[in-house]
Parts: sequence; structure tokens; C-alpha cells
Amino acid sequence: MNSEEQQHPQYHKDRQIVDTLLKEKHIPYNLAELARLKIRYRCFPGAKDIQEDLEKVLSKWELTEEKLYEKTREIHRKGQAYKNKNTDKEDWF
Repeated sequence: MNSEEQQHPQYHKDRQIVDTLLKEKHIPYNLAELARLKIRYRCFPGAKDIQEDLEKVLSKWELTEEKLYEKTREIHRKGQAYKNKNTDKEDWF
């Protein structure tokens, strides 16, 4: 990490999520997580490894960022994103 890069406070937790996304399929929950992390790390001055791996996931799932957001808007509209998760906590920032 160079001196101009910042460490995101959620880096370690997010790194685990990204590692999981790299291995799994694009089910609604994973799509929502990918979109959430793309938003979180957009223009963030650091965590280049996470940013690069998020792009790898997009490519692996044959999605553009625009298509990802289109799909996740529909998932959220239907209330399906975190339906099976036992958490009320939102972790956008």
C-alpha cells in the first residue's frame, strides 16, 4: 500500500465477502452484496485489491455495472436481498 492509499475501516470484513463472491454464484444476496461493495469502494483511495476483485466478479458473472444495479434495484424492490439473513443491520458505509 503506498502512502496515499487509505485503509477502509470495513476492509477485513469486506475482504472476506469478496473472497466468497469470487467462489459463489450470482444469487440475489450475492448480487446485492456485490452492488453494495461496488458503491462503497467507488472512488475510494485505497483497497485496490478489493476494487480489482469486484471487477473480476462482475466479469465472471458476465455483468456490467449498469446491469448489476438494474438487477439489484429489482431485488431490493421485491425485498429479497437480505431475506434469508438474520440481521437487521445495514452496512452501506
